[in-house]
Amino acid sequence: MGLLSGVLGNASEIEAGKAQADFAQLLIPGERVEKAYQLIRDSFVFTDKRLILTDVQGMTGSKTEYHSIPYRAITHFSIETSGTFDLDAELKIFITGGAHIAKRFNKKLSIYELQTVLASYVLR
Repeated sequence: MGLLSGVLGNASEIEAGKAQADFAQLLIPGERVEKAYQLIRDSFVFTDKRLILTDVQGMTGSKTEYHSIPYRAITHFSIETSGTFDLDAELKIFITGGAHIAKRFNKKLSIYELQTVLASYVLR
């Protein structure tokens, strides 16, 4: 991931195998990482069971908050593709109770591929 891309808030993809190893302590037996993305120090991981968001806190990054969102709690989601002047794509995920999460992706990533992974679990 380029530093400029991270500073602008765009996510870069992490290889699923690396994310599987990095998040091994959080995963239940048999849980599989499908897609993973990183925003500077924070990341979000789509497994076959849930969405895991990490929030690395503080200057040293020694404290990390993990959010685990089961797919059944996702009420709906939307994608916005990149355009000619707007170079990033956006994913919005709405959760039971009205909360939502918005993440931006650089133009190199396929927002359609991510949407397919998310849809395959949310729409079961």
